[in-house]
Amino acid sequence: MSAAMIDVRLPDGSTKQVPSGATSADLAAVIGPRLAKAAVAAIVNDRETDLLAPLSAGDRVAIITADSDAGRHVLRHSTAHVLAQAVLQLFDGTKFTVGPAIVDGFYYDFELPGGRTFTEDDLVTITQRMNEIVEANQPFLRSELSPSAALTLFADQPYKCEIIQRVTAGSADADDAGEVAGGDSVSVYRNGDTFVDLCRGPHVPSTGRLPHFALMKVAGAHWRSNEKGPTLQRIYGTAWESKAALQEHLVRLEEAEKRDHRRLAVELDLLSFPSELGGGLAVWHPKGAIVRKIMEDYSRERHQNGGYQFVYTPHLANANLFETSGHLDFYKDGMYPPMEMDNGTYYPKPMNCPMHCLIYRDRQRSYRELPLRLFELGTVYRYERAGTLHGLLRIRGFTQDDSHIFCTQEHLADEIGSLLGFVLSVLRRFGFDDFSYKLSTRNVDKSIGSDDMWEQATTALRAALDKLGVQYTIGNREAAFYGPKIDIDVRDAIGRKWQLSTIQADFQLPERFGLEYVGADNQRHRPIMLHRALFGSVERFFGVLLEHYGGSFPTWLAPVQVRVLPVTSAHEAHVATLVAQLAADGFRVDTAVADEQLGKRIRAAKLERIPYVLVVGDDDIKADSVGVNPRGGEVQRDTPFTSFVERLAADVREGSGR
Repeated sequence: MSAAMIDVRLPDGSTKQVPSGATSADLAAVIGPRLAKAAVAAIVNDRETDLLAPLSAGDRVAIITADSDAGRHVLRHSTAHVLAQAVLQLFDGTKFTVGPAIVDGFYYDFELPGGRTFTEDDLVTITQRMNEIVEANQPFLRSELSPSAALTLFADQPYKCEIIQRVTAGSADADDAGEVAGGDSVSVYRNGDTFVDLCRGPHVPSTGRLPHFALMKVAGAHWRSNEKGPTLQRIYGTAWESKAALQEHLVRLEEAEKRDHRRLAVELDLLSFPSELGGGLAVWHPKGAIVRKIMEDYSRERHQNGGYQFVYTPHLANANLFETSGHLDFYKDGMYPPMEMDNGTYYPKPMNCPMHCLIYRDRQRSYRELPLRLFELGTVYRYERAGTLHGLLRIRGFTQDDSHIFCTQEHLADEIGSLLGFVLSVLRRFGFDDFSYKLSTRNVDKSIGSDDMWEQATTALRAALDKLGVQYTIGNREAAFYGPKIDIDVRDAIGRKWQLSTIQADFQLPERFGLEYVGADNQRHRPIMLHRALFGSVERFFGVLLEHYGGSFPTWLAPVQVRVLPVTSAHEAHVATLVAQLAADGFRVDTAVADEQLGKRIRAAKLERIPYVLVVGDDDIKADSVGVNPRGGEVQRDTPFTSFVERLAADVREGSGR
């Protein structure tokens, strides 16, 4: 009797068959040596699995290749194991903690004996040892141990023992879950003669698949991000599927350093982070504030024209509100400590949605009012750990362009589809045109609501993505506690991906707040609530824009659109007239008096990344013309002033950037 055959889905969408019991050793003959060489893991029955795992009849199998997002994640986590192996071999007495894959790389945290810290020379030595491990082509071998056996194995590694104890006791957090699956057994991976690490996998078949890596830097860290916990040493690295991909990434990092929004914000006098405010809080200077105002005004206009109603809510609320919403049960670690008042306990709000529920509930609603779309530029406060703060990209007080749409089941699919179109049109206006999508599904351990409600919400989001005709990934167990979501990433000018917009379908908060509407049947029904932050937050979106454009905002967003320079002081009166005309036409314009050489003033304007610098001399006054020095373009002399104004207006209107 012949063995049962299993369909294996390939990256191009085609399928091949392998016999039951097959492993990676059998792949080359079936899927071809080229694909077998690129394969690093598989998805078996919706779960990522090692290629070495045997297959059983009825399994659903898809191949993960090294050049995919999932494949790179496997490469990077596998390289993190090699990093830990090298460090433990080189530095006796080292305690190791966790080493996850992160965006474009990985890290591993260590506690070195005697409070020692890593040096740049150490990174060179560690890299050499990692290369030796890669060249040895050691297989990654998975095994399952009982919790007691795992505790014995890691008896001299206290951080690993803590993870095992937390997982087996059912008190694991997300970091623990990334290290080991838990349950009745503990999963470990071995490579080489002595190295073993906790891990749920998957990993590449062997270390020989990991030659394209680089160690980037050393940083301080704290165990479990607790500032009062043990101080650790964190080594960051990156790993890629090819030498070319690694080199491209390193070049991109150099460019990213030039575009760092924290440096540009200072250079361009946009905003600052005074130490007196505390970490993660910014003040906006006039030039940054005008860009922010333009962003917010554009958002308000689009929402007003899109059928949204504006609301405002306070910055703090009684604890009872967040108990009802579930935030105190599921999000308390991300909230600021409570304030005890004479009439109760209050929290700064981490979200706007509970207050929007109160607005909806304030009076009886009819089905004729739905969809009801509420919009607020609402400032929220979230306690991010000090070690995670990063300029405007990870901040503690920020403003969301927050919308909540209350609709019926019949409205749901169309409303989600409309939201997707709305989001993409706004992102395109700001210069983004390369998008990727992720559908995040339920984490049953950290969620509320019935299976049926979750299935309805997930199905509606999936249908909207399918109707849009785009490819998307699945973020298993990455949904918010109250519902599944669609995340939209954009790719910036140097190829980096940023997660910006989110659409969440929520059956839970309407239930918890008792929201109702009277239907056409004159009966009471429960609405569905859609959460949608388009920018994500105004601050983070500003930071992404600043890096995307490298500080050279398109003309419609630039804090100063035109600077008019007199050649000498004799031309200043005429320049003042031109400045007044441009300002009267609604353009943002300034001048710099002729107290320095013209060339120096032009260079200063270019360093400020002003889109247009106009120069006015004797001939220009006679002819009512200007010399136009456009950012990134050739100087044009004797341009009629009226022609320049038309050009400037078209540039602003079309949103074109330079």
